[in-house]
Amino acid sequence: MIRTTRNWLKNALLAMLACLCVPNAAHAAWWKSDWALRKKITVDTTSNGAGVTESVGGVPVLVRLHVGNFQFDLAKQDGSDIRFVNADDKTVLPHHIASYDAMLGEAFVWVRVPEVKGAAQTIFWLYYGNQAAPSAENSKGTYDAGTELVWHFGERGQPARDFSGNENNAANAGIPAEGTLIGTGLHFDGKSLVSVPASPSLAWSANGPMTWSVWVKPADARGHLILFSRREGQNAFSIVTEAGVPFVEVTSGGTVSRTPGAAPLVANAWHHVAAVADGGTVTLWIDGQVYGKMEAGLPALNSPATLGGERAADGTVASGFNGDVVEMELAGAVRSAGYLKFEAMTQGGESGPKSVVFGEEEGGKRSGGGSGYIGVIVRSLTADGWVVICLLAVMSVLSITVMVLKNRYIAGALKGNECFLRLFEERVGDDLTVLESAATQHFSSSVGGELSKEDGNAVSLSPLYRLYHIGAREIRKRIAEEHDVHSKKPLSGAAIRAINVSMDAGRARELQRLQKWMVLLTIAISGGPFLGLLGTVVGVMITFAAVAQAGDVNVNAIAPGIAAALLATVAGLAVAIPALFGYNYLLSRLKEVTVDMQVFVDEFVAKVTEFYSKRREKSAVSVEV
Repeated sequence: MIRTTRNWLKNALLAMLACLCVPNAAHAAWWKSDWALRKKITVDTTSNGAGVTESVGGVPVLVRLHVGNFQFDLAKQDGSDIRFVNADDKTVLPHHIASYDAMLGEAFVWVRVPEVKGAAQTIFWLYYGNQAAPSAENSKGTYDAGTELVWHFGERGQPARDFSGNENNAANAGIPAEGTLIGTGLHFDGKSLVSVPASPSLAWSANGPMTWSVWVKPADARGHLILFSRREGQNAFSIVTEAGVPFVEVTSGGTVSRTPGAAPLVANAWHHVAAVADGGTVTLWIDGQVYGKMEAGLPALNSPATLGGERAADGTVASGFNGDVVEMELAGAVRSAGYLKFEAMTQGGESGPKSVVFGEEEGGKRSGGGSGYIGVIVRSLTADGWVVICLLAVMSVLSITVMVLKNRYIAGALKGNECFLRLFEERVGDDLTVLESAATQHFSSSVGGELSKEDGNAVSLSPLYRLYHIGAREIRKRIAEEHDVHSKKPLSGAAIRAINVSMDAGRARELQRLQKWMVLLTIAISGGPFLGLLGTVVGVMITFAAVAQAGDVNVNAIAPGIAAALLATVAGLAVAIPALFGYNYLLSRLKEVTVDMQVFVDEFVAKVTEFYSKRREKSAVSVEV
């Protein structure tokens, strides 16, 4: 049994080593070497993602690019080098760019995924980083044959363009609405509308299939407001809100039918609205769920349609809608429940990031600005953040310079003190002025060259030598003032006290010299964190103000800004912490020099009292005898 267990463990270890040594084929594969970077994108319909249990099938997937998941500075300026490749790393998927702004770091791209299953994960790859790549957008291929019209509303003041390939462009431009759920949309103020011209591809047959969908953000829940309308003779099809309650109204041969109402739409919030006609039934979907259903077929219509209201006989807008819309799609096919739920969940502001997940980036390294999390934070810094960080950088440079220079100065002072004290103990006897030489600049010359040049230069930096110079000069001065050269009287107590005072004054000046610029370290310690906190608060305020202005609470838009704002606090701490450690270290070394000066002054004054008093007294006694 022991042998069997041993063999089993051996085989298991060999299998683990084989798995580690053999690279994963799917991971190692690379579509084309001309593209330097790639990311794995996972479409998650499990309960952790979109939560769609029904089969979805082939569907256009919205890929939101921002500074948190895409390096805009490494892609082409217009994003034309972007490619999407299926999980096999061979099949290129059709895609098109609805909007791309490299400066703001935001893009919305639609890619056709051939098969998305319910309660599963679907993988494909995003490639970019090839400056020589031509554009390969294929808007028509992004949608299936049943799609008749797709408007993204990103034209900003121009009539909406049809991306389905059927040339069903808008007849007039609407009012742009910036910062909607998906880029730029349209704003309706109750007095404007957008016309949809009639075309063969938009012709509806009686009881035929049809799916219409749009994202809508109502601003006013009062009255009878028309969101979409199409009329021809006694036939009509309208999507209306009545006191905020949405419904589909079908008029066929003069007979009017409505889907039943339920809870009204929440004002100033985005909702996915879809109407599906399937034979003799029409179903209204709200946010991926069935809202109302009626037994009525689609009427035959081949007339123009309007979005945002109806045109009255006098040319004014009747029952005009008030609010924002984005991403309108019209199909001559019945979209499944899984398809509509997938649209509502993956395109929504909160559910989108959970259902379309970006993996780690593979390939070349970032050329400037950092990579990974640091790169995201740096690229998200606002102007105020850069100002604060630049100020902190200057503060950091100053504090580091002070620490380096001050440490070098103190080290030189300690070394000079050591050399001077050694010489002082060896050469100085009862004549304390033996080492004084006011006529020489270098200390080594003043002692007959007994010190090496290095030690002489070190002593010249010694605070003790400068204090000794003061004391010796005062001794000579006091002797000259009180006695002539033949005097036999000692120095008076007042003269000794004056020498002590002069040396104390010199010690105070040396202490000032030692502590010079140390205030910059205290400013860095106390001011750095507060300056960083100011940058963080301002950055967070700007981030939330931008979100409020956009009207969309999206974690992908908030997170980079807050992370970048917190960088200011990190920078403040990065300035303060080294300055704190350096300040305390320098303070301990300053105490060494301070103690040395205090001890030397006390000892020198004591020697003055001892030697000069005794010497004078002895000289006087010998003369009298």
